[in-house]
Amino acid sequence: MKIVQQHMGTGENMLGTDDPDPVLLHNAAGRSAFLLTGDHAGNHVPARLGDLGLPRTERDRHIGWDIGIGPLGRMLADRLDAPFVSQAYSRLVIDCNRDPASPEAVPVISDGTVIPGNEGMDQEGLADRVAAIHAPYHDAIARMVAARAAAARPALFIALHSFTPALGGVRRPWDVGVLHWTGDRRFALALLAQLRAVPGLCVGDNQPYRMDATDYSVPRHAIAAGLPYAEIELRQDLISDRAGQVKWSGQLAIALRNALDRQDV
Repeated sequence: MKIVQQHMGTGENMLGTDDPDPVLLHNAAGRSAFLLTGDHAGNHVPARLGDLGLPRTERDRHIGWDIGIGPLGRMLADRLDAPFVSQAYSRLVIDCNRDPASPEAVPVISDGTVIPGNEGMDQEGLADRVAAIHAPYHDAIARMVAARAAAARPALFIALHSFTPALGGVRRPWDVGVLHWTGDRRFALALLAQLRAVPGLCVGDNQPYRMDATDYSVPRHAIAAGLPYAEIELRQDLISDRAGQVKWSGQLAIALRNALDRQDV
């Protein structure tokens, strides 16, 4: 397994010509109020970082990305006529839902797996990853939010994530969870009510995670700007194939529209 570290501190040489752009935009001109994001939609590793010392099987499991969220986000964006902003790189390279100053931004261990390519990384190495991936992604989101504000268009921030059916040997029974914290929680609570009205769904309120100050995207782009928001967590086994993605993008589109109809946003 190949590990390569860069220490430029600017990000200029982190991404090679064969690496994808860090920011992926789908339906960028979408006209609805919704703005969809996918912090962990990709699992690419820059060629200059090798494979982080991990086999493909490790990088492909949940520690590397939010399984299913990339295709589901694109389907949902099409159904809602909303932009979907996501990024192509593994959260093992840099976690775009963490403050770059947090130790969790570049994990050394995740769900019991040691990430050799992240061990002993210095501040210049961290600065490379932030400049190449983290900063461009959040700058793109900030520009979209600012453009809507300048045009007096509504912006309703929806962060899309997925979670494992079990963690640490503990089963997680929820099909979907709605996360919220502070700020304008009205839409999140309306969405929670809509999903709980669907027969047979097990819906978590701040489950399987509770949103707090460790989160980065929603607090930075939605809460700080006073925007209505919701973070949606979908169980990965439900959206790991196209059939599940089609089903859940349709179900979420209905719930999101119904929640919007009941809110003045």
